[in-house]
Amino acid sequence: MPDATGPRPEPFAPRTDPAAVDDLRRRLRATRWPDVPEDAGWSQGVDVDWLRDLVRTWADDFDWPAHEAALNRLPRYRVRVGGIGVHVVHARAAAPVGPVLPLVLTHGWPDSFWRYSEVVDLLTDPGAHGGDPADAFDVVVPDMPGFGYSDRPADALDSIAVAGLWAELMTALGYDRFGAAGGDIGSHVTRYLALDHPHRVVAAHRTDAGLPGPWVDPGALTPEERDWLREVAGWVATEGAYAVLHRTKPQTQAVGLTDSPAGLAAWVGEKLRSWSDGGGHPEGALTREQILTNLSIYWFTGTIGSSMRMYRANAAIPPEQLARRVEVPSGFALFPGDIVRPPRAWLDRTAHTVRVTEPARGGHFAPIEQPEAYARELREFFRPYRAALAG
Repeated sequence: MPDATGPRPEPFAPRTDPAAVDDLRRRLRATRWPDVPEDAGWSQGVDVDWLRDLVRTWADDFDWPAHEAALNRLPRYRVRVGGIGVHVVHARAAAPVGPVLPLVLTHGWPDSFWRYSEVVDLLTDPGAHGGDPADAFDVVVPDMPGFGYSDRPADALDSIAVAGLWAELMTALGYDRFGAAGGDIGSHVTRYLALDHPHRVVAAHRTDAGLPGPWVDPGALTPEERDWLREVAGWVATEGAYAVLHRTKPQTQAVGLTDSPAGLAAWVGEKLRSWSDGGGHPEGALTREQILTNLSIYWFTGTIGSSMRMYRANAAIPPEQLARRVEVPSGFALFPGDIVRPPRAWLDRTAHTVRVTEPARGGHFAPIEQPEAYARELREFFRPYRAALAG
C-alpha cells in the first residue's frame, strides 16, 4: 500500500472545453496549403494529398469528446512526485492468481500514454483475453514530464531524471519491486531504471537498444555490429533531420506546430506512418482514429514543444552514462517494421540479455499496432521473474 504520508494519487478524467474543440476545427479548415512538386508523394516528407484528407477528417468527422471519454475509462490519476505533477494510468490486476508483478511502461516520441492504451486490459486481465490469469500485471503507464497530461517543466528532464522520477512514482503507488518496459525514449528510461535502481527492477524489456554514439570504438565491434553502424548512418542521413532539430532548435519548430494543427499533423503523422509496420498502406499500421487521437492529445495539451525539448536534454547526457551496461536481466522484442534494428552482439554488449524475439509483425509503435502480440511478449518475458516478488 502507498505510504499514507507520501504523495496521494488523485483521480483524473479530463474534459476538453467545447470552445477548444471548435477552435481546432476552425484552424484546420483555415489551413493555408503549400505548393507540391509533381508526383512527390512521400519522397520529400509528408504526402500533402494524404494530409489534406486527414485534416478534413479531423475537422469534420473525428469525434474527440467520444475518444476522450473512451480514454477516461482507463483508471487515470495525477500524482505529484519530485515536485512535478505526473499523469498516470494505474490499473490493477483484475483476477490475480499468484504473485502480481507491477509493470511500468514508458512511451517515447511522438506520443504519450496513448502508445499503451490498448494493452492495459490485455495485461491486467489476461484470462479474459485467452491468456493465463497467472500472468496478470498491475500496470502503470505514466506520461513523461512535458508529454501528454503531465506537467511541462521549465527545463526538460533527461531520461536519467525521468527514471529517478519513476522510482519515486512506483514508491508512491505502493511498489517496492517491479518490472519495467519501454520503447524509443521509453527504452532509455527503462535502461536507466535498471542501471540506477537494480535492487528494485526485477527485469527490463525493451523494443530497441538505442543508437551507437561517438563513445563506440568501431574497431572493437563485431562485423555485424559494424554493418549495423553503416545502416544507422544511412538512416540518420535520410531520416534523422527531425532529431537534429529537436536537439538544437526545438523552440523554432514549436512555434509553428503549437499554432497550426495541420503543421502538427504533418510533423507527427509522417513519423507515425514511416515508423510503423504498414505493409505499404498509406497510413502505416495505425488507423486514422488512432492517429487523430494521438494528435488531439498533443494539440489540447499543448505539449509538442515540451516533448521535443527532451531530445535536447538527452543530448547533454555524459558519454560515460551512455556507455554503462545493464546487468538486470533484459529482454528485447525486435519488431520487423521498427527502425535500425540492432544485432544480437550489440544487445549482449550493452545489456545482460536473456531473451530476444522477432515478432512477425509490428513497428516502432508495436504496443498500439499489435497489442495482442506485444502483451503476449511481456507475459512470456516476465513470467520467470514473478517469483522474485516473494523474496
